[in-house]
Amino acid sequence: MLFFIYQKICWRCFKISKQEIQINEEIRDKEIRVIDSDGSQLGIMSASQALDKAAAKNLDLVKIAPQATPPVCKIMDYGKYRFEQAKREKEARKNQHIVDIKEIRLSLNIDTHDFNTKLNHTQKFIKSGDKVKVSIRFRGREMGHPELGTEIMKKFAEACQEFAAVEKPAKLEGRSMLMFLAPKPNK
Repeated sequence: MLFFIYQKICWRCFKISKQEIQINEEIRDKEIRVIDSDGSQLGIMSASQALDKAAAKNLDLVKIAPQATPPVCKIMDYGKYRFEQAKREKEARKNQHIVDIKEIRLSLNIDTHDFNTKLNHTQKFIKSGDKVKVSIRFRGREMGHPELGTEIMKKFAEACQEFAAVEKPAKLEGRSMLMFLAPKPNK
């Protein structure tokens, strides 16, 4: 029993792709459309006949279109197919860029040097392709003057205008005022 559980766990560890593909004896359809390894159509035949043709060429029978009527199977080298599929998925993951959201915190009584430093950090984040969440946290009696926060946010948005677009304007949410900046679209 323990061996069976261990075997089941190891079997699940080695899945490369998300989709289940039926190969060889797993194909139980009565009729299937068969495509040869060179791409030519062999026609509609039973699964056992197609499996015999694949075995004669020392290749595998792989169901590539299960939703079709009748299902489409291809005679190919399954190991090579899985390797190429994993290679394509890896290449696609390498080329995609995940957009992060970076946060810049301002305060109501921010000085010009601190403001410029925050502006430079924002510019660096935007140039690397990330979105920026600009926030002001109101403490104590500062809640009585949200218009001061709005002014600082407007000033910050105007300073970022040449390299960033305001995705979501400044809005008071609880004790925080938030604004979202995104990279300007390339024209």
